[in-house]
Amino acid sequence: MYRPSLLTAALLLAVAAIAPSVCAATDLSRLDVIDRQVGTGAVARNGAVVELNYIGWLYDENAKDHHGAKVDSSYDRAQTISFTLGEGKVIPGWDKGIKGMRVGGKRTLLIPPKFGYGGRRVGNAVPPNASLVFDIELVGVH
Repeated sequence: MYRPSLLTAALLLAVAAIAPSVCAATDLSRLDVIDRQVGTGAVARNGAVVELNYIGWLYDENAKDHHGAKVDSSYDRAQTISFTLGEGKVIPGWDKGIKGMRVGGKRTLLIPPKFGYGGRRVGNAVPPNASLVFDIELVGVH
C-alpha cells in the first residue's frame, strides 16, 4: 500500500492552495449568455447571415464584468462583421451564443476555452486556453 510522505502531502496541499489563483483567468466551465438588451427585430438562426459589432476581452475573474485586457473590437475599425451563423466560420461560443438574439439586442458572452480558441494562441493578444468575454450588438439578420 502506498502512503505519501509528509513532504509529498505538504507539496500537494501547497499546489492545491495556489491552483485557484493561477487558473482563475481561465476558470469558466460553460458558455454563459447574458442578455443586456433584448432586441425587437429579426431572430438570428442557423443559416442566416448575421451582422454585428463586438468588443472582446480576456476573461478576468476579478475585473468588473470580467473584462480583462481588450483583444479586439469591430468598433475600433468602424466596421461590422458578418458571417453565416452555425457554419463554424467563427469560434463555437459565437455560433452558440448569438443564436436566438434579435436585431437591436445586446448580449455578453462568457466563453470558456473549449468554445473559444482552445489550446491555440491567437496573435499576441490571446494566449492558449484563454477564457474570453464578448459584448455583442446584433445589427442585422439577412
